[in-house]
Amino acid sequence: MTRVAISGAGGKLATPIAEAVLASADLELSALYNPNRAGVSLHGLTVSGSTDEVEGEVVVETAHPDVVMENLRAWRAAGIAAVIGTSGFTPARLEELRQLWGVDGPPALVVPNFSIGAVLMMRFAAEAASHFEAVEIIERHHSTKPDAPSGTALATAMGVAAAGGVSSDRSAELVEGARGGAVEGIRVHSLRLPGLISQQEVALSNEGEVLSIEHLSTSYQSFASGALIAVRRVADLPSGVHLGLDAVL
Repeated sequence: MTRVAISGAGGKLATPIAEAVLASADLELSALYNPNRAGVSLHGLTVSGSTDEVEGEVVVETAHPDVVMENLRAWRAAGIAAVIGTSGFTPARLEELRQLWGVDGPPALVVPNFSIGAVLMMRFAAEAASHFEAVEIIERHHSTKPDAPSGTALATAMGVAAAGGVSSDRSAELVEGARGGAVEGIRVHSLRLPGLISQQEVALSNEGEVLSIEHLSTSYQSFASGALIAVRRVADLPSGVHLGLDAVL
């Protein structure tokens, strides 16, 4: 039985993952970590405020982007394999993590989106990218999301760019930012609105046609099944940092 710790306990993403671990016959919820909820009882455990007290074979990291690197440094020192669901892993931050994590310890898997549908959306977009003249990404999340673009949009843009996709840059901005941000040359537009969870469209265009690939999560439960796949299979990966649920599917 694999012992699983969860960092960011009590959060919107951590909660359904913890519940899914508890409901699994082959996984044991061994520890919860969140300094902001230290001492609180959740899922039958007391939340710890110290990384030194966290025990497990795999840690699922869902903490805020501002503290995630500090947490990951602690998990690496403890020799715990990590499944990282925290958003905000730009190419620069991924490189920072690779330098921190090294290649001689447990594996780390950065998962921009645990939803199986979202993973397929990213895969289909990368497959289509080289067949279209231009591609842009429109992502929509709740107004309380702490960062933009989303981790899903960042990963999608990197995958599309690597596959040969490009965005048109012929329009001059009359208002700065009107054309969105650029990730590896791919235009990304981030909307933050109350009432949303996660929605992303990848729009690909040739003269006379547009292909739209869209994914919508209507519940945080959509992330639980993918998270369990990552937890069960991360230990089978080689040492070092890996990106995307694709790595274990």
